[in-house]
Amino acid sequence: MSLFDPITKLPGVGEKRASLLHHLGIFNIEDLLTHYPFRYDDLQTKLPSQSLDGEKTAFKGIVSSPVTISRFGYKKTRIFFRLLVEHDNISVSFFNQPWLKDRIVEGQELAVFGIYDANRASLAGQKIIDLKEGSLNAVYPVDQHIRQKTLIQLIENAYAKYSDQIVDLVPASIRQTFSLLHRQQQIYAMHFPKSIAEAKAARRSAAFEEFFLFQMRLQLIKRYSAVNYGKQIDFDPKTVADFIKSLPYDLTDDQSKVVDQILKNMRKKQHMNRLLQGDVGSGKTVVAAISMLAAVSAGMQAAIMVPTEILARQHAVNLSKLFDASPLNVRVELLTSALKTLERRQVLSDLADGQIDIIVGTHALIQKDVKFHNLGLAVIDEQHRFGVKQRAALREQGQNPDILSMTATPIPRTLEITAYGQMDVSTISHLPAGRKAIVTRWVQSNLSDRVFQWLKSMLDKGAQAYVVTPLIEESEQLDLKNADLVYDQLKQDLFPYKVGLLHGRLSNEEKEGAIDAFSNGKFQVLVTTTVVEVGMDVKNATIMIVLDADRFGLAQLHQLRGRVGRGNKKSYAIFIADPKTQYGIDRMKALTDTNNGFLLAQKDLELRGPGDLTGIKQAGMPDFTVGDPVHDLKMMESAQEAASDLVSRENWDSDKENAGLVEYLSLTMDRYKDFD
Repeated sequence: MSLFDPITKLPGVGEKRASLLHHLGIFNIEDLLTHYPFRYDDLQTKLPSQSLDGEKTAFKGIVSSPVTISRFGYKKTRIFFRLLVEHDNISVSFFNQPWLKDRIVEGQELAVFGIYDANRASLAGQKIIDLKEGSLNAVYPVDQHIRQKTLIQLIENAYAKYSDQIVDLVPASIRQTFSLLHRQQQIYAMHFPKSIAEAKAARRSAAFEEFFLFQMRLQLIKRYSAVNYGKQIDFDPKTVADFIKSLPYDLTDDQSKVVDQILKNMRKKQHMNRLLQGDVGSGKTVVAAISMLAAVSAGMQAAIMVPTEILARQHAVNLSKLFDASPLNVRVELLTSALKTLERRQVLSDLADGQIDIIVGTHALIQKDVKFHNLGLAVIDEQHRFGVKQRAALREQGQNPDILSMTATPIPRTLEITAYGQMDVSTISHLPAGRKAIVTRWVQSNLSDRVFQWLKSMLDKGAQAYVVTPLIEESEQLDLKNADLVYDQLKQDLFPYKVGLLHGRLSNEEKEGAIDAFSNGKFQVLVTTTVVEVGMDVKNATIMIVLDADRFGLAQLHQLRGRVGRGNKKSYAIFIADPKTQYGIDRMKALTDTNNGFLLAQKDLELRGPGDLTGIKQAGMPDFTVGDPVHDLKMMESAQEAASDLVSRENWDSDKENAGLVEYLSLTMDRYKDFD
């Protein structure tokens, strides 16, 4: 016998019922025993005077009237009777449970659970209570195929038959440290608690176990992939140090710290899979440049993959300027889909021959005809914009180079240790000295005219501005501002100032023309879509106006705000929006309350809640069934620390104390092969 026996081993579960249980994610006994309740109804009876209006409560009394049943609609019924609870006569109704009529007789003592309406002295009945069952009633996630009563009976049968197979998965030393229940006791109390306190203790233990097992998998994946897929990069420290000294500015303390972390990682034989996170403008690019130069000094190549051609072009220009001061004579080239056929062939040939040291590109880098001579480091910028398979493709093309992923969308701690738990994380927390806070305002659309009058006055003083719209052209389905219409309007309203247009449907030549004209000051205003979200670096641009801002994500709006404030002039971000919900209003307020991307990311997570983590599924956010990774963050951190400490111990998997855990992991993991 084993907890991993198929569910059909239970009496009464044939192939048909098993297939219905599969819809609930129940395939074996372990799945059934850990299919935990999502709430408990307190069946302890009260008096009406002790109950609140709208509260779920239980009353015990004497049936004081005949039981009547009325039928209405298609197969709809209502059972009605009165229940004398001490001195109160309560009207009780049960809807669509006609079989209950035979169980209720005038004069009998009865306990009923339901929703109390204090104003009408009535109870919308949900169930008749068997007082022998205990005062707490577990309520499970089920569907139309499996009823609560059926599931409870199966769980009772499974526990009775398999309870002696339940072994502890969390090692004794960790259980003692965090005062956790033994697993057998935990499972029983989750399903059949005698009190709310017992249910809470069981849920706490079950949540920690869930987090701990998840973190154990991440730790094993991280260690297995590092050991088996490593590439040692033996760089020249003097070349790197001289390059850092040649920079026109000093690195911040945060930048120096993360450079040290990355270089130490690259020097090891173990594979580097590191995430560099930092707010917009925190200086991640120069950190990546130092890391790539280190790879080149070791005789290897480096690549940086970015999501847009605008950003690729910007990186290629900036990196070439940075490496002008390097004695290595670093050759930087650009590879995007915009290259003409002959240019592309030459770049691919030089890349394969090792004549190109650093290649900057978009998705074009992961095409089948791209071959590297000796790729040592792959940098993935704005990594959340690439799917798992795309990131893996770059790693595989270069014979498993070290990976440095970067994001300017700060990651809340919750996601850092779940969705990104298989990576080492480096963080630049502070902006370089001298960066001025961007003045941020949220205004409603009825004040748009004032905003553009103010904009014209700022243009008179030599400013440049972005105006961002959610659409390129007019839509019949959406009543939103579009770039074409706004462009035509502003050309008139802002005359004699020049207005440019930039969006994703323009040809590459048109895009480059618009960007160059704005960068060189030929356009004072650039009407655009979110193609400018990353990659635009125009230091004289000090104004960002976003129309219909409530149609954009909070992180996206913060990124757009980061396109200004890149010089030494005072900068402004104006978000024009008429949010229709409190959630939308809270998002706009959050933007105006802080320029700190880390605080904003945490606020965004809190506003959305753990049930609506948009975009996180792609990053690997797990479905936790007991614990809440947003509100149980300290518990998750403790589980991560405990798992990391355990796996770092030599021969931990041969320790008798960990035998149950090792067996469980061996049955639930495919030897750590499916890592990203």
